[in-house]
Amino acid sequence: MGGHGAVAAGAAEGTICLPHQAIVEFVAAVTRPIGGAGSLLDPHDARREAEELLSQFDVLFPDEELLRLALRGAAAYQLSWFDAHMWAYAERFGLPELLSEDFQHGRLYGTVQVVNPFGGTAVEPGPAPGSTRRA
Repeated sequence: MGGHGAVAAGAAEGTICLPHQAIVEFVAAVTRPIGGAGSLLDPHDARREAEELLSQFDVLFPDEELLRLALRGAAAYQLSWFDAHMWAYAERFGLPELLSEDFQHGRLYGTVQVVNPFGGTAVEPGPAPGSTRRA
């Protein structure tokens, strides 16, 4: 299953976790002015949506090990700091998949396979190293 269906199924099954950084980036993205048209959400609505995300998903928070892993991942895979940080959440918490449009679809980074939920062809996931949750 690919695309939005995979995300919806994962949300319904409780197998999707959100890194703390994803919520931070969501609020920043939806409150940033777009051209002269204003932002997608006003700050009040953005905070309300962030609260909903916190109540609907398991949220993963960074620790020292995760930050060190992100630093190494940025160097090893030539990722931006923000992308390396997102990858590090999945690697650190043993999640087999990272759903993102910002990485190469289907590529394996360490033990984490990237799936673009908005495009690309379906990727058969490899054996999960002890977890069925996705970041």
